[in-house]
Amino acid sequence: MRETLFNWLGQDLHGWTCLDLFAGSGALGFEAASRGAASVLLVDRLPAVVAALQNNARLLDSDGRLRIVRADAVRFVRSTTARFDLLFLDPPFHQGWFDKLAGCVAGLLKEDGLIYAESERVLDACGPWRSVRRDRAGQVYYHLLRRDTDAP
Repeated sequence: MRETLFNWLGQDLHGWTCLDLFAGSGALGFEAASRGAASVLLVDRLPAVVAALQNNARLLDSDGRLRIVRADAVRFVRSTTARFDLLFLDPPFHQGWFDKLAGCVAGLLKEDGLIYAESERVLDACGPWRSVRRDRAGQVYYHLLRRDTDAP
């Protein structure tokens, strides 16, 4: 799935700002940094996950483009004023995260920002974003969403 995602995005993310909201292993954020993203913010609420991310960032990030924050996703989204080119959204399945976040993520992205989302179901839309590409691997659906310019 990751290979497909970066084929969709293009291999060079030079200058992009990225947010990995449910970072987990950090694979998407670390991959974005390795492809030239100017900055990558990884957010997770679990202390052990954050500690592992910090350790991996120390090993992999010699130029300080990675930043790790321990926070609840909804609280983080509501409190940040930062705007990103790309949002990685891979929340735990079957917990209603897309419904909880649909109204909140609009303020996270720049006007031409993109969302990469993994879910247990097809997402045709997430707030004002519409799926422009999607595929499936086993029981995981993955999507690239872009702001719908016709949406109010």
